[in-house]
Parts: sequence; C-alpha cells; structure tokens
Amino acid sequence: MTWAQRLKRVSSIDIEKCEKCGGPVRIIASIEDPDVIQKILQHLGLDQPGDPQNRSPPVDLTDQQTTLF
Repeated sequence: MTWAQRLKRVSSIDIEKCEKCGGPVRIIASIEDPDVIQKILQHLGLDQPGDPQNRSPPVDLTDQQTTLF
C-alpha cells in the first residue's frame, strides 16, 4: 500500500484527486530526507512550531451529531 493510499484510508485524504476539478493528480515527487524537508520549511518560514490546532473529525466519518457539554 502506498503512502497516498494510506492517507486516503486512514484520514480520508485523497491526494490523487484534484480538489478543484476532481480529475486525477499525478504524484511526481516525494521528499523524505529530513534535511531537505527542514531546508524547504525554513525557506517558506514554516519551520517554527505553532500552537496546535484542534480540529473536528471529517463530517463523512460519522452521521451522528455530537455535542460537548
């Protein structure tokens, strides 16, 4: 199973489908070297940890409405 298939299965994220048109997306590269990833994040100014963002589960994972407190 590829990492793209795992993302789709576990997190309901389909990176092989265009969000705008729904057409197929071809993966042309996968950067896995931590040093290269760090350089890219530094260049983009995204290397500083921020406050973690809480988020709700995807709507399509449950058909039940849940309320906290």
